[in-house]
Amino acid sequence: MQDKKLYVKSYGCQMNVYDSHRMADLLEREGYVETAAPEDADLIILNTCHIREKAAEKVYSELGRLRVMKREAARGGRDVKVAVAGCVAQAEGAEIIRRAPVVDLVVGPQSYHRLPELIARGDRAVETEFPVEDKFAHLPPPTKAATRARGVTAFVTVQEGCDKFCTFCVVPYTRGAEISRPVEKILDEVRHLAASGVREITLIGQNVNAYHGEGFGRTFTLGQLLHRVASIPGIARLRYTTSHPRDVDDDLVAVHRDLPRLAPQLHLPVQSGSDRILDAMNRRHTRADYLRVIERLRAARPDLALTSDFIVGFPGETEQDFRDTLAIVDEVGYSGAFSFKYSQRPGTPGATMNDQIAEDVKAERLARLQAAINRNAAAFNAACRGRTFDVLMEKPGRLPGQLSGRSPYLQPVQVMAPDNLIGEMVSVTITELGTNSLFGVLADAPRIDAKSSRVAVGA
Repeated sequence: MQDKKLYVKSYGCQMNVYDSHRMADLLEREGYVETAAPEDADLIILNTCHIREKAAEKVYSELGRLRVMKREAARGGRDVKVAVAGCVAQAEGAEIIRRAPVVDLVVGPQSYHRLPELIARGDRAVETEFPVEDKFAHLPPPTKAATRARGVTAFVTVQEGCDKFCTFCVVPYTRGAEISRPVEKILDEVRHLAASGVREITLIGQNVNAYHGEGFGRTFTLGQLLHRVASIPGIARLRYTTSHPRDVDDDLVAVHRDLPRLAPQLHLPVQSGSDRILDAMNRRHTRADYLRVIERLRAARPDLALTSDFIVGFPGETEQDFRDTLAIVDEVGYSGAFSFKYSQRPGTPGATMNDQIAEDVKAERLARLQAAINRNAAAFNAACRGRTFDVLMEKPGRLPGQLSGRSPYLQPVQVMAPDNLIGEMVSVTITELGTNSLFGVLADAPRIDAKSSRVAVGA
């Protein structure tokens, strides 16, 4: 029997990337093989994100294009199924079926383990309940071939949902309450990935440092879980994301000091530098609280680099509030950050607040914020010139004989090196700075111009 083809388009966060992979793993047992070409697919899944502005409209626009593609396939005798999964599916539910006849299935992020059953039923279906059963118990491990095709780094979900209810955020409504996976299940998944060639693991969750999974007769914190994961042979480097400042406990601070395999880089969203806006956002921490957390972390790991998330133009934000945000960027000295204009998410308290900020004001503030972020990131990158890092080689680079990897600080690094170093952690001395990458040479090799492949004079 000829294999059916599956195309998955993933939007948004690392959690969605992970979920997309797990859907593909699940459907592989049903005879589906992934394809990079949607026009060749028998099943198309849009795994959606609802965090940003006009997320639903973007999905409907994509569905309009798929309607044409599905009609052309039908003329050629092929029956193509279209599914919408993820957070837009959870938020919009049956409205997607109503507005977009091209859609056959709507599946929320907690129910995608039921995809085979829903496909087999053959009718148009909406599954957006929060099921009692654990979806992870129904998901098969990825095959070694699939894992190798995805590279030497991997995400592993350890926690889902959020109980914080920030007033700008839809996650508690689309992903539900905080739940943590059992320790043994996580370790089994990491062992499988390590046996398939994965060398770097990022533990992920909507609020990952709220992890409180059961294992070995007790409840584990994220710091304790990281120690267990680090003991698995083959795993050379660990990361985790995304964290909330209120959940940085003593165990997590200590693990940055005591666990060499944990990368010296942390994404710790602050959202605003103004106490007044933080309170309106229901962040449950002040500017001073956040800075004290960073002080504790840097005392434990002095070379720690921090990245963050920022929202500008939250309802009621004054120019002084915004200047407080600009100030915290320089005070912390972030190596990078994500920044966004506030957008009203239906169903969140922020959407109905008074004093919504005009779009032109938000755009002007965002430009100023991004300039400050870029200035700090450039300074951080410049300080890396001449330093030697352990770089995990991930894939071939753009030039012949070049490999691309990541520094401990998540910066892309381009190096002239042989292909047999893919999957290896190698020492690289940074020699040049690019627009989006660092360039370096193997620390124990003759210096080669990373951009032109020429051996440098005097090497």
